[in-house]
Amino acid sequence: MSPRRAPEPSENLFLAARDPRPLAARMRPRTLDEYVGQPLVTAANAPLRTAIERGETGSLVLWGPPGTGKTTLGHLIARAAGRSFEPFSAVSEGVPRLREIFDLARGRLASGGAGTVLFVDEIHRLNKAQQDSLLPAVEDGTVTLIGATTENPSFELNAALLSRARVIVLNPLTPEDIELLLVRARDDRELGLGAMELAIDDEVLSRLAQESDGDARRALTVLEAASAQVGVRGRITLAVLQDAFQRRLPRHDKAGESHFNILSAYHKSLRGSDPQGALYWMARMIEGGEDPLVLCRRAIAMAAEDIGLADPQALMIAVAARDAVHMLGVPEGLLPLAEMTVYLATAPKSNSVVAALGAALEAARRTPAAPVPLHLRNAPTALMKDLGYGKAYRYAHDDPSHFMAQEYLPDELRGTRFYEPGGMGHEKRIAERMAWWRARAEGTKEPGGSGEDS
Repeated sequence: MSPRRAPEPSENLFLAARDPRPLAARMRPRTLDEYVGQPLVTAANAPLRTAIERGETGSLVLWGPPGTGKTTLGHLIARAAGRSFEPFSAVSEGVPRLREIFDLARGRLASGGAGTVLFVDEIHRLNKAQQDSLLPAVEDGTVTLIGATTENPSFELNAALLSRARVIVLNPLTPEDIELLLVRARDDRELGLGAMELAIDDEVLSRLAQESDGDARRALTVLEAASAQVGVRGRITLAVLQDAFQRRLPRHDKAGESHFNILSAYHKSLRGSDPQGALYWMARMIEGGEDPLVLCRRAIAMAAEDIGLADPQALMIAVAARDAVHMLGVPEGLLPLAEMTVYLATAPKSNSVVAALGAALEAARRTPAAPVPLHLRNAPTALMKDLGYGKAYRYAHDDPSHFMAQEYLPDELRGTRFYEPGGMGHEKRIAERMAWWRARAEGTKEPGGSGEDS
């Protein structure tokens, strides 16, 4: 770690005179032309930009990952419409604060003043009652609601609120977008770091932009920390940048939508026979602090659902990997987890058993009272034998091939085929065996031999 030196007297003067707000707050875009990275806002004729410039956006929910400009956009919308901006934190404030804001907004309107934009940060944290408390003020125009959320609004917000607000999706910023913001911050002498006259190579800025995961706030915070470390006229190198970064935390919320998205990406990579993608998403979840057993449970389900009898070993390997991970823990258990991931991704695939199960369940629901054929019934008493229970049953092992043709379905389903083996891996042998049995039952195979002969 680079040693932190004491500031020179001239540096103290600079630091004392500087705006005390964090760099990310100081560099917040003040006009739509300064806003970066969202084409629906930055494109000249984009409908949203036109609505903002006219002050006619209506209520909005801004959905996107951290550092994509949700709060900034809220400020710009209020400014363009000539309205007061009232921030509200769903984490630290409650309904009493909302009532205060509503009273202020009504007072402004009653006196002929400007309207009010209520900006609710982390709106997904509001409970149902709190969300309902917003509705009257939104409906009667007391406030224009702008909610900001990192979580899928369709899961977190109630239908009544969603019906009154348009959802705008903000995407992570590109490295090029973030690099533009970093250059602005480096060169701006009034609000940025320009007065510090820092030496920072384009390579370093590019690396910082790449490492920020589309989060402008993160990039600017790291740049500010690095500038404080080297001081006025200091040089920010890659080593200094790494020191300022410490350890980057992967974006993985174990309770939020991203958890299920990444788990879905892992499963789909396994199903799609891509070991590279599967290993990457596995690593993303592990680096994000996920319990490896969560991945094992998904892999066990995947082995049964997407590999099935194309490779019967897959399910056993998935279960064995779970046991190994449980016994060894981390980090030793990560190796069997990775081995399992590669095996499942590269195994032949089949969902024939899934289709067979679905068809069998549907048939069972459709024929819930179909009687068991007499020859398949058990006959533990003389009466049952007299009634013909088990009378015509043919014992498979009495034949050298261990197969006797007979009907095993009720009359209503005679001839139905639920399971049709696929053409991959082990199921090719199953298909051959079933074809031999079918031919034998139809009388087109000579007696003797077995299904393994075909």
